[in-house]
Amino acid sequence: MNDQRLRGSGRRSMIECVFATGLPFGGRTDLPETLQELARVMPGCAGVRRWGSAALDLAYVAAGRYDGYWERRLNAWDLAAGLLIVREAGALVEPIQPDADILEDGEILCATEAMFNPLARLIRQ
Repeated sequence: MNDQRLRGSGRRSMIECVFATGLPFGGRTDLPETLQELARVMPGCAGVRRWGSAALDLAYVAAGRYDGYWERRLNAWDLAAGLLIVREAGALVEPIQPDADILEDGEILCATEAMFNPLARLIRQ
């Protein structure tokens, strides 16, 4: 970006981190699960944000504006370009359920190298 290589943030403490996720509308079956995840993540971080675009959320992790991102029920076209950008910037990316496929199942968990395991533990509980 602006002739500079994208790199995730250098934050190493969860309490300093800002994360992003999708917030499903009330009729979706994954709303209770997302609310439980937010209840686990929010007390230990600086905040959780939502812009409304998976591609933008992934690009923000790549640019160091967010420290991590997770969401379910996305389409491949929502993820494909963002996956490439965030991986090239050095972030770690996996499906939320380890045996799933990101593009096929539409679920993603990504974060900087330092924050991936702490965030994954909270989301995968």
